[in-house]
Amino acid sequence: MSGTTERTDVLVIGSGFGGAITAYHLAAGGAKVTVLERGPWLESQEFEHDYKLGSSYTRIFDFVVGDGMSVLGGNCVGGGSVVYFAAMPRAPRFVFDRKGSIGRRMWPRFVSRDTLDPWYDRIEESLSVSKQGWDDVSYAGGLWAAACDRAGRTANPLAVAIDNSKCVNCNFMMAGCSFEAKQDLTANYLPAALAHGAEIRPLHEVQYLTRTAEGDYRAHYNIVHDEDYRLQNGSGVIEAKIVVLAAGAAATPVILQRSEAHLGRMPHAVGRYFSGNGERLNTAVLNEEKVAELLGLSRGEGQLPYGANAIGKGPTAASWDRLDGSLPEYSRYSLEQLYFPPGLGTILAQVPDATGPTWFGKEKKELLRNWRSWLTIFSMTEDDNEGVFGPPPATGNAHRISQQMLGRGNLAYRPTENTWHGWKQADADVKEILEKDGLAKVMPWTNDLVGAYTVHPLASCRMGDDPHTSALDDTNELRDHPGIFVTDGSAVPGALTVNPAMTIAALAERAVPHIVTAARTRGIGVTYGAPAPGGDTSGRRGVLPLLRRTAAEV
Repeated sequence: MSGTTERTDVLVIGSGFGGAITAYHLAAGGAKVTVLERGPWLESQEFEHDYKLGSSYTRIFDFVVGDGMSVLGGNCVGGGSVVYFAAMPRAPRFVFDRKGSIGRRMWPRFVSRDTLDPWYDRIEESLSVSKQGWDDVSYAGGLWAAACDRAGRTANPLAVAIDNSKCVNCNFMMAGCSFEAKQDLTANYLPAALAHGAEIRPLHEVQYLTRTAEGDYRAHYNIVHDEDYRLQNGSGVIEAKIVVLAAGAAATPVILQRSEAHLGRMPHAVGRYFSGNGERLNTAVLNEEKVAELLGLSRGEGQLPYGANAIGKGPTAASWDRLDGSLPEYSRYSLEQLYFPPGLGTILAQVPDATGPTWFGKEKKELLRNWRSWLTIFSMTEDDNEGVFGPPPATGNAHRISQQMLGRGNLAYRPTENTWHGWKQADADVKEILEKDGLAKVMPWTNDLVGAYTVHPLASCRMGDDPHTSALDDTNELRDHPGIFVTDGSAVPGALTVNPAMTIAALAERAVPHIVTAARTRGIGVTYGAPAPGGDTSGRRGVLPLLRRTAAEV
């Protein structure tokens, strides 16, 4: 492949929500679509039920440690949808009127909860999103809801993209759902795109873009080794009239930064205004006798009242009492029960009431003995978009440290007083709810080791009306670079106070008609109007193995 230049109509970089959705619609509309994905392509039977190094867990994740902020994201065909917990709430109405650090409305004037609702509807149809009933909620979610109720708070089951008739409560969905219960993008948009002729190439990492004399774009990529992501198996160039960047909020700005020397000056907001969705985690160590006494909860004779070890699901219940638009900005957040597997969670958890070090040492060892009695609460608050990406590394989005998963990135993050205000208020709420009458002891995860952390990176190439504070216009097109669109989480202007997958997906759906218009002006014979990829197209999942074999043979 080295030294060759291929051509396609539309090049999509990344295969998560922003990439899969645009690839499907453009392919269905008649465009020749090529998707380059830096991660591997795994089928459901390849997802392993462990969190060991070298398993699907490390193969499909990207953990990048920055300066003050670390980012955990997906790294595989299907992107973040393969590793997410499938929580799909809509963003609250007040989010779209946030001003944040710039002192004016961040979102484009044409984007609001009302204008986005039809696109939310389309995603609900495409991914079979449904609100769970209390019978669907995991034991951990029920425990959180019961604790909220006893403390005078409310809690609600989450809307999820999960087929509960297939879910076996294994709690390994973070390492990929091997039972095909989770509606990740390999079950809908991606097989639908393949059925319409799109091509998906795993282990292809785009490094930078250049422009042709005719005004088209060239993407320069490296082929990543399938086991050691620090190694390369070649390189290549592919030409396209339209480029859709959907590599994720920690990678898209890096590609554009590296492209600046070739394409000309990038908008000021490329690589700035990064948001970690205001995320914060607390660990509660439960008193199991109190769980039974105060909440009346039990797993049955001889069973632990709560088991944090691979029982149940991800987030199933959340408290939304603070999602009140009348409250001041930076005082609004959601509190969500969350399962986090051993590894990062056990490392970063702190010991309540420790007399020595809080996240390591003798007292931490004692805490680990009680790991099966932990409950993790996830706060999503309003931050100040403090993150800034420095000069890009030589290749990729980070300097690869380990064979898989771990890298050192160029993101710097210094939380402001506004951000800390939201974190501290959320921490206090969790503590008040769970420590009532000795139910549990609560401590937030430490920031000392890897800084703040997020599983929902946003806003590093955000959309908006102000050219100085937004990289994209309201159609998701990169300012001053016609034909380049950004449709992943980096396009979202700021923290959403809830899980962002639903909003990222809805914005990508909304961007498609605009991309189609741009493609037609560039001579691509493409139309818009394909139906949501429901059961008729998700049933084509059976073509995936055949198409993968064909691609390998070519």
